[in-house]
Amino acid sequence: MNKKIRILLSVLGIILILLGIGLMIWNKTAAEPMPEALAFLESDPEVTVEIGHWLIFTPASEFPDTGFIFYPGAHVDYRAYAPAAHRIAAEGFLVIIVQMPLGLAVFDIDAAKDVQATYPQIRHWAIGGHSLGGAMAAAYAKSHPDSIEGLALWAAYPSANDSLADSEIRVVSVFGSEDGLATDKKIEASKQLLPPDTIWVKIEGGNHAQFGWYGDQAGDNVATVSREKQQEQTISATIKMLEQIK
Repeated sequence: MNKKIRILLSVLGIILILLGIGLMIWNKTAAEPMPEALAFLESDPEVTVEIGHWLIFTPASEFPDTGFIFYPGAHVDYRAYAPAAHRIAAEGFLVIIVQMPLGLAVFDIDAAKDVQATYPQIRHWAIGGHSLGGAMAAAYAKSHPDSIEGLALWAAYPSANDSLADSEIRVVSVFGSEDGLATDKKIEASKQLLPPDTIWVKIEGGNHAQFGWYGDQAGDNVATVSREKQQEQTISATIKMLEQIK
């Protein structure tokens, strides 16, 4: 083998190794869940919790016929959304939070397909997500119009290529007035990409990070409403959407 080619291959090998190490380090620095979130990973008389590649929250009283699949925000530990999932499940819905490769939903947009296949007894499905997770949830809903009836966007909006403007899907878009990432301007621009009957819920004082329980986030603004209040409004809006499709 030519010496130059050997040197080139060696350099490329080193670059790939460094890239792999970098990705592993980056993945280990995902936004960790706050202690408040971890408390909701325990089963109780209302909700049974299963922990694995998916976080599964099942109403303890009876198995529901409506399910909600949730995609986490970029590089956010999926456990950070446990409090919201637990409370939604307590209202009679199966809720499944998907753990994404490298913490990015863009690497597994079709994750919901496996979830749906695992629970054939669920008659009505909705999907949702936070930030990038919401955008990828919208993409899945766009490509699976026959199996997804509802969409919950938390500080998120679809891409121009995934317009749902002509869709019959039930959509709720929840956003915060102080969000430094999914700003008012971006949310306003997204209205043309969603159905005319989309429900818009603006949380006054809400920011980007308080849609989960993982602390502050770079580029975000300071919230002027408590995390509990923002969560309460987000959960309530999501449950109302789910009740419309059940």
